[in-house]
Amino acid sequence: MSAPTPSFAEKAARASLATASFLMVLKGWAAWATGSVAMLGSLADTLLDLIASLVTLLSVRIAAEPPDREHRFGHGKAEALAALFQVALIAVSATGIAWRAVETLVGGAHVGDEGAGILVSVVASLVTIALVAYQRRAIAASGSLAIRADNIHYESDLALNVAVIVALLLARYAGWREADPIFGIGIALWLGVNAWRASVAAINQLMDREWPEERRRRFVEVASRHPELRGIHDLRTRTAGDRDFVQFHVWVDPEMTVVDAHRVMDEIEARLAREFPGVEILIHPDPEGYVGPEDVLAVPPDEALAAAQRG
Repeated sequence: MSAPTPSFAEKAARASLATASFLMVLKGWAAWATGSVAMLGSLADTLLDLIASLVTLLSVRIAAEPPDREHRFGHGKAEALAALFQVALIAVSATGIAWRAVETLVGGAHVGDEGAGILVSVVASLVTIALVAYQRRAIAASGSLAIRADNIHYESDLALNVAVIVALLLARYAGWREADPIFGIGIALWLGVNAWRASVAAINQLMDREWPEERRRRFVEVASRHPELRGIHDLRTRTAGDRDFVQFHVWVDPEMTVVDAHRVMDEIEARLAREFPGVEILIHPDPEGYVGPEDVLAVPPDEALAAAQRG
């Protein structure tokens, strides 16, 4: 039996891994030839890219696995766990780069063959631009959270490459040797900011943070269009990888039969599926006005519908 065809997201992860491997060799030679702290920082970032790409590839494969007996909601959170692992690596790297940059700044900055560093950074920028373009196609086709995070990281790499080029140009043509360690500190700070942003996104997903309020309102507005719906309450949303989950209660006519209630739920789900493709929906019907003892998020039906109409 032939092996399954890799998804667009997995192909993008493989492209990311190949790119990081190529740039690792290229920047390793440039860091050795120049002795540049900024180039060393860029090399360290590429090393993280290589590790991150491996983790991304693994997480994409795991997240793509269908639900099983022990993971009924799928494996999407593998991507968030992978992101936290990447954050730890970035934090350690940023600290090391900043320390080395300060040592160089205090002890006297020296850069060797700036031309080699500039050439390597230009080549790295062109290769990264090609990868970013391919990743955007994969994101549009798959919606993968892991590839989206990887894409943001490589877009930041473009800025890092530009910073290295500027630092080496200033050292070579303006004689400003301190530019190299100063830009090295800037790169460390940039990595720290990216690590913070990635950690927030991963933690929010692991903690089942609700959707943004605008999207929640849009969801309620679409669901509330059904003429036989008397209200919506206890709406709960979450995201795991590239999969979204929603569950909520609805009020219906207490005299409605089970068959009719089931029909209404199917019609609501079909309408929501058109507006929010790929979202897994769980609806629980209640007789109009009923509020269970555990339903702390309930609101009167007229307020629920009014809120949806305002949204």
